[in-house]
Amino acid sequence: GDVIHRMLTATQYIAPLMANFNPSYSRNSTVQYLDNGTVFVVQWDKVYLQGKEDVGSFTFQAALHSSGRIVFGYKEIPVPVLQISAAQHPVKAGLSDAFMVLNPSPEVPESRRRTIYEYHRVELDTSKITNMSAVEFTPLPTCLQHRSCEVCVSSVLTFNCSWCHVLQRYW
Repeated sequence: GDVIHRMLTATQYIAPLMANFNPSYSRNSTVQYLDNGTVFVVQWDKVYLQGKEDVGSFTFQAALHSSGRIVFGYKEIPVPVLQISAAQHPVKAGLSDAFMVLNPSPEVPESRRRTIYEYHRVELDTSKITNMSAVEFTPLPTCLQHRSCEVCVSSVLTFNCSWCHVLQRYW
């Protein structure tokens, strides 16, 4: 998004594993990305938890496909995620999205107050995150996939299509 705010880690994220990682701990630790036009991959390779470097390194990745499919892959998870402390940083895995509205502030009329509305969150069961495991998110079908009114209305996906006066078509 265009706006960076301190609530990003609470409301807007694609997180295969969010925790207090310290990529600068080891020269072997890296965070890399690849974009080939079809898939965008971010990989955390041999990263350590801040203050808990003795538990070992973590290697995992997130792959965002142009089709909307998202895959989280976990290669090395040296300790159960449930044992990672959330005292210094939230520990979570999943997806969340929100939007922000700028409203005039009643206290200071020339300023605006940011209000964040979280509208969707998918939380993974972190007990399932283990070595050599993966999670796949597949997008649900939408009306936008249909190319004509007839196809939409006859769809078995039951979208409750209705007439849109602005577009002059079923929506």
